[in-house]
Amino acid sequence: MKTLKKSIILSVVLMLLCGIIYPLAMTGISQLAFNKKANGSMIVKDGKEVGSELIGQSFTDSRFFRGRVSAVNYNTYTAADTKPDSSGKVAYSGVASGSQNLAPSNKALTDRVKKDISDFLKTHPDVKKEEIPTDLLTSSGSGLDPNISPQAAKIQINAVSKATGISTSELNKIIANHTSERSFGIFGEPRVNVLLVNLDIAAILKQNGKL
Repeated sequence: MKTLKKSIILSVVLMLLCGIIYPLAMTGISQLAFNKKANGSMIVKDGKEVGSELIGQSFTDSRFFRGRVSAVNYNTYTAADTKPDSSGKVAYSGVASGSQNLAPSNKALTDRVKKDISDFLKTHPDVKKEEIPTDLLTSSGSGLDPNISPQAAKIQINAVSKATGISTSELNKIIANHTSERSFGIFGEPRVNVLLVNLDIAAILKQNGKL
């Protein structure tokens, strides 16, 4: 009985410590010290949340820069998707992540890449096939990458400039403003946040009465 009593007391203490006290302490510290990051690094414009710095979005309008290929349709849900059907089931399953893990020999992958190359060349006639950066044709490991390489951004400048009327020099400045260098100078690669770049473009278009 003494052993059982000690086991029960130890279990209760550990549950309180690891299941309640520690999570509450970490949540409180993160909310105070890293509030924005702890809440998903949300971007707010005109009082409305328009996205996260950490999750990419699909841009199909020729006036905006396009991002990486998404492994999932993470920004296609509507309010109707969250409502239960006649059987009480809800179609909305939340935002997923993950690579499709298709081999280079997979026909579905090669067909998709060929189509993406064709579509890109149609909207960027001054670009040659071999000049298209790989990250514009592939998804990241998570499938949710919000960033592209500086090369992938710069190769789209002429097309975006033509569609928006914004000068190429101004677009270069916008890209530079939202380019992050390697973490600690050694980890990763330079990257451009597509959503932040497109928000700046949207602001200019709105100011000029074109949005």
